[in-house]
Amino acid sequence: MAHKDLREFIEVLDKTGHLVKVKQEVDWNLEVGAIIRRACELQERATLFEKVKGTPGVKILGGSCSTYARMALAMGMDADRPVKEIVKEFDKGIANPIKPRLVSGGPCKENIIKGKDINLFNFGAPMIHGGDGGRYIGTWHAVVTRDPDSSWVNWGMYRQMIHNETMMGGLLQSHQHVGQMLKKYEKAGKSMPFATVIGMEPLCTMAGTIPAGVGVSEVDLAGGLRKEPVDLVKCETVDLDVPAHAEIVIEGHVLPGVRVDEGPFGEYTGYSSAPRRPQPVYEVSCITHRHNPILTVSNMGVPVDDSDIVSTSAIRNVAVNALAGLPVVEVAMPSYGSNHLIVVSVRRAYSGIAQHVANAIWGSKLGSYTPFVVVVDADVDVFNLGEVIHAIVMKCHPVRGVHTQPNSPGHALIPFMDFHERLWGQASHLLLDCTWPVDWDPNIEIPAKISFGTSYPRELQNKVLSNWGEYGF
Repeated sequence: MAHKDLREFIEVLDKTGHLVKVKQEVDWNLEVGAIIRRACELQERATLFEKVKGTPGVKILGGSCSTYARMALAMGMDADRPVKEIVKEFDKGIANPIKPRLVSGGPCKENIIKGKDINLFNFGAPMIHGGDGGRYIGTWHAVVTRDPDSSWVNWGMYRQMIHNETMMGGLLQSHQHVGQMLKKYEKAGKSMPFATVIGMEPLCTMAGTIPAGVGVSEVDLAGGLRKEPVDLVKCETVDLDVPAHAEIVIEGHVLPGVRVDEGPFGEYTGYSSAPRRPQPVYEVSCITHRHNPILTVSNMGVPVDDSDIVSTSAIRNVAVNALAGLPVVEVAMPSYGSNHLIVVSVRRAYSGIAQHVANAIWGSKLGSYTPFVVVVDADVDVFNLGEVIHAIVMKCHPVRGVHTQPNSPGHALIPFMDFHERLWGQASHLLLDCTWPVDWDPNIEIPAKISFGTSYPRELQNKVLSNWGEYGF
């Protein structure tokens, strides 16, 4: 059963021991960010700051989905479910989208602010990292836009930095759907309507991280994850619909042809790799919010944090679909790889299967997201990093097992790219083939694997497992 809103999810986190309530006053200037970052690096509980300096009545929630346990709770599952089960349930929800329903009103309309009363600084937006270019109000949210040529609505998590009381800036890249939509509006000399939605129930926020295909609206995928429609209400000043139970909604237009310096920002890669540069500008025309609103914040940095948990699950789903029809056993995207590493296990069906898998991934939408692909045999548990590393070291030949692909599409935030590559979105790809050659004789050339699951009769394995507690373990 889906959570009605963010507040209901916070209650679940509290009841299950996954929440810390900070009651002492904290400073939005780096202190909030430092606490969230430290909590992420320790895999600690989510943090609810109940008193933020200079912003009475506003709370900040950080690290709400920075562990698989909390992602499971968001999906209505038990917190101790294995990662494999969590991502499979995620896949199931995305595969069964549900259209939203329009309602007449909701809590997000409890306060409506327009004109001279608009002030983006009133919501406790933190200076998250030392060295950031400004205070970021959009780090765990969704930006809603509509394609000017159709009814297609896009939800995406695009960072937003406050310039002044009524204007924000953000990184909108050309390979992203929002960047493609903006190009259409600018070509027509029009501003692009937007709505930034902050503090949604977590499955709606997760949906905003999914790199869905052209024409696919993430709000439908959110419905699939929730197993029920998302309730939407109409915005006040733009022709867009937003979740009725959101904490904060910021409405306005992205101005055509206007660029103002934005950034840098400590990103999901664990680095601040994009320099301060002119970026598109959001002009705010209205803010609506709940009484005593809660600002959701993700402090992205060295893994693992919210982005690493949720985004890798979302991007993994795209890879599963891209590999449909190939002799693939399982697909994993380790959270420590921050979207840029995927591990695939395969059946040894034919020679060149690893290259086939890598080309299928790089030829899909993931071409710019996932430069590193590791392909292993079916006996490797791709969700176990220890087994994956063992396969790389023992089965990937340092010469014939390593395949590189230069001059490939790249994400502008990948740290290893040089300035020219970041500017033009150009990178390189790497495949590590950790499969035994298909022509090797399994009785002579392929070494026998030594493990509990392979070195003992099944009957004895079952006996050991059933008596495990009796042995004193």
